[in-house]
Amino acid sequence: MIIQRYIHQEILRYLLWLTGLLFLIMVSHRFVRYLADAAAGKIAADMVFQLLGYQLVATLPIMLPVALYLSVLLAFSRLLRDSELTIMSAAGMGQRFQIRVALVFSLWFAIPLTAVVFVISPWAEATIQSLQLEARQNADITGIVAGQFREFGGGDRVVYVEGMSADGRAMEDVFLQVRQREQLGVLNSERAHFDFDPQTDSRYIVFQDGRRYVGVPGNLDYEITRYTDYWVLIQRDSPRPGSLKLESMPTLDLLKSDKPAHRAELQWRLSILLAAFILVTLAVLLNRLFIQQKQYLSVVIAMLAYFVYNNLLGISRTMMARDVIPGWTGLWWVHLLMLLVIVALIYLPFFRNWRRKRQPPVLMPDQQVNDSRPNQGGEL
Repeated sequence: MIIQRYIHQEILRYLLWLTGLLFLIMVSHRFVRYLADAAAGKIAADMVFQLLGYQLVATLPIMLPVALYLSVLLAFSRLLRDSELTIMSAAGMGQRFQIRVALVFSLWFAIPLTAVVFVISPWAEATIQSLQLEARQNADITGIVAGQFREFGGGDRVVYVEGMSADGRAMEDVFLQVRQREQLGVLNSERAHFDFDPQTDSRYIVFQDGRRYVGVPGNLDYEITRYTDYWVLIQRDSPRPGSLKLESMPTLDLLKSDKPAHRAELQWRLSILLAAFILVTLAVLLNRLFIQQKQYLSVVIAMLAYFVYNNLLGISRTMMARDVIPGWTGLWWVHLLMLLVIVALIYLPFFRNWRRKRQPPVLMPDQQVNDSRPNQGGEL
């Protein structure tokens, strides 16, 4: 149908524009963050663009429904402002037709969104975690420069490296000073390298073929030890919560699991698809609800509705992951609440018309009719 295709083109135009804008905001925010991490030696410089690209893919399930929601709202606002929706309604293409056209667009939009939510985004999250693990393993090496001192642990450990190997992963002629309470320990070795323990998320320096001197500054009773391999703890991070790994789990693994956290993640992914249809319907109804008000009032109300909807989903997801609410309730009650709001918005005009008809007409004083009958044969 020509009208349906015309509305779809209008929605698509806003969708491309809003998606590009959200990508630009995300790129600028993440790029500055990754540059700061690279400057601090937390990640290698060549990982910045890799992490940035995968991070953009991983955030698609969050950005795409919002872009679709706003694109439908802005497209119908433009049609309403130019009186095109009024002409369509007069021609018999009213609210039901407009909702149906928007839902058809959402149905086509849900096809790539399904692939993104259930396959592409978990793969991107898994890749990001793999790159971050590699970055944590090599973070200390990337921050060390031959001929310069490097502090660790708030200044309690100081490393000096005379030279680096050709591949940049090993250090040569290494000096380490360790301060523990009142004692001062000094290690020197011919070579050393960093190691990372993923179980405890801790970093170590492994010294090879060197000597260790431990004592109190000013005294002569130093302890000298010769070693072949000596491990020194540099930094121990707090254990990462397991919920951070749920986003990278394949959907098939979530389907096979009965854990509350896994079921919450699965319902969250399904909720993204349901939200695409619910938000589109809500956008059409909010646009018609504020037809008499200012142009951008519907946009403000729509964003407030989205924040409430998204926050309720997030709270329910957390509570379900902690087994506070049962799985059969899960995130479904939030969608049911939004459907009730949509039904109320659909029947709100009918309620207004019914209430208007029930109210008696109010007459002005000069419009009141005198029902007094003339006297027939009576006194004047």
